[in-house]
Amino acid sequence: MKTSSAKQKGRRFQQEVRDTLLEVGCGLEPDDIRSASMGAYGEDILFSPAARKQFPFSIECKNVEKLSIWRCIDQARSNAPEGTTPMVAFTRNREVPHVAMPMEEFIKIYKVYLDAQKD
Repeated sequence: MKTSSAKQKGRRFQQEVRDTLLEVGCGLEPDDIRSASMGAYGEDILFSPAARKQFPFSIECKNVEKLSIWRCIDQARSNAPEGTTPMVAFTRNREVPHVAMPMEEFIKIYKVYLDAQKD
């Protein structure tokens, strides 16, 4: 695959992640969650302060057939601003997207889900 095609594939996935977050974000505007330009240093998904309050995660997006998950996690960690949780969103051709995040953060989210089920 040509480099330009690979970047376009990655850009489409970043935009898909951004669009999904905007769909579930409470009262967020399109400018609140943006896809970073390809090759830019730092987070792949950029958040306004309002969006960051709702979503305290730093996302590294990968759309590749073969993934070195530990390299991706290291990249997410190094790009994560202070106070955010690093997360890797990844997919490959003909697959649904997945996320990898620290287990303790997943457990926090799951506990919130369980508490909401009690109501």
